[in-house]
Amino acid sequence: MDLRLVVSDMDGTLLDEQRRVPDEFWPVLEEMRRRGILFVPASGRQYATLAALFEQVTDGVAFIAENGAYVVVDDVELMSTTLESGFVRAVVMALRGLDDHYDIGVVVCGKKSAYVERTDEAFLNEANQYYVKLAHVDDVLAVDDQILKIAIYDFGDAETSTAPRLDQFRKTHQVVVSGEHWIDLMASDVNKGHAVKALQEKFGITPAQTVAFGDYLNDLEMLDAAEHSYAVENAHPTVLERAQFQAPSNADQGVIAVLREFLS
Repeated sequence: MDLRLVVSDMDGTLLDEQRRVPDEFWPVLEEMRRRGILFVPASGRQYATLAALFEQVTDGVAFIAENGAYVVVDDVELMSTTLESGFVRAVVMALRGLDDHYDIGVVVCGKKSAYVERTDEAFLNEANQYYVKLAHVDDVLAVDDQILKIAIYDFGDAETSTAPRLDQFRKTHQVVVSGEHWIDLMASDVNKGHAVKALQEKFGITPAQTVAFGDYLNDLEMLDAAEHSYAVENAHPTVLERAQFQAPSNADQGVIAVLREFLS
C-alpha cells in the first residue's frame, strides 16, 4: 500500500482511557515521519490543546481542530470557517433558555481562545480537558474573536437530551453529537472530512493513500474521505457500520496496532 496520510480522532480513538497519547505511539509516529507519511490528529479539541499533546514534534505537523473548522499546517492556518455573529447570538440565547431544564455548560470557541460563563468545578474539569486556552467572561457574546464553533457539555446524555432541542439550527448549520456528553455547532460545510480533503489537495494525496480512524458521529465524514477507514471497537454503532474495517478499542491501542501492521 502507498500510504501517505494517516488521520485519527483523539478521544476514544487514539488516546488511552486517561486521555493521554500512549507511549507506544511515539516510535510509530517517528517511523511514519521517516517514511514521509503525514500523521494528522483530527479532533473537536481546539488547536492549542492538540498542539500541546504533540509539542515534542516540532515540524511537519498538521492538525484538524474544532471538528474541521480550523486546519493548521506547521503552525500556519491552512483553512478556517467561522460562524456569523447572528447565529452565535441565536444559539447562546436558546441555550440560556434551556438552563432551567438541563444541566449544560456552553463553550464559545474562537481562534484566540475558548470562552465560558459557567465556572463551577464540575463543568471546568470537563472543559479544561479540551481547551487549554479557556477564558472566563461575563458574557460570551461580548468577546472580540472569530468564532469557529459552539460546544455544549451536557451532564446527561447529549444525544437524547439537549441535541433534539437544537433541531431548529440543523437547517442551516451542523449540529453534531461528538461524544456522550458533547454537542458541537458549526457552519454547514464544516466537518473533519472536508478538512481531510483540503489536506489531500494541498499535499497531492488521494483517498486511496489515506487511512482514517474514528469512534464517534463527528468522525463519519472523515472516514468517508479515506479508502482505508477504521472504527475502533468501542465506537458508536453508526460509526462501526460506516467504516470499512474495525480496529481494537482505544484501551487496547487499536490505532497503534493497525499502523504497525501497515508499517510492517
